[in-house]
Amino acid sequence: MRKASVTRDTLETKIQVSVNLDGQGHGQFATGVPFLEHMLDQIARHGMIDMDIRCDGDIHIDDHHTVEDIGITLGKAITEALGDKKGMTRYGHSYVPLDEALSRVVIDFSGRPGLVMEVPFTQKRIGNFDTELFYEFFQGFVNHALVTVHIDCLRGYNAHHQVETVFKAFGRALRMALTPDPRMAGTMPSTKGVL
Repeated sequence: MRKASVTRDTLETKIQVSVNLDGQGHGQFATGVPFLEHMLDQIARHGMIDMDIRCDGDIHIDDHHTVEDIGITLGKAITEALGDKKGMTRYGHSYVPLDEALSRVVIDFSGRPGLVMEVPFTQKRIGNFDTELFYEFFQGFVNHALVTVHIDCLRGYNAHHQVETVFKAFGRALRMALTPDPRMAGTMPSTKGVL
């Protein structure tokens, strides 16, 4: 089983993330940011990754540090659980609709951090949640998972639907990329020999 637990303590947040990449899609979350927890649950369920994420953050100021630092710590945990990357599929992609919204996410466990995110949010806030923080979540993730991710919301006018399709597609793209390829067993999925 590919599992990892990572703790990250700063003056702004104290975070514990545990993941099982070969799980059943179960998630447990205590972050103080309910809408983020709803989105993290989409990653767990659609990625078939068991996740336990706990965060005590400075949400009395705002949600920024909590959201960004959870992305950072989740990226570290997934990379640690993945190990040497031998035998993995490496690339993943998914299109996910939700009513009028449609998003596409493509991921490469390349060893190179990169984020291209084109999501024209139709609202700046969903309830009390600032939609701009999703960029910070994904930037933190890619920087510490060392992956390239392209995120596009192709259509949609309901901001909740836009975000939810992104997170569902991200979970499904992760699932595809992280799945072991039996034909690649023991082999690095790169012509360079390293990732």
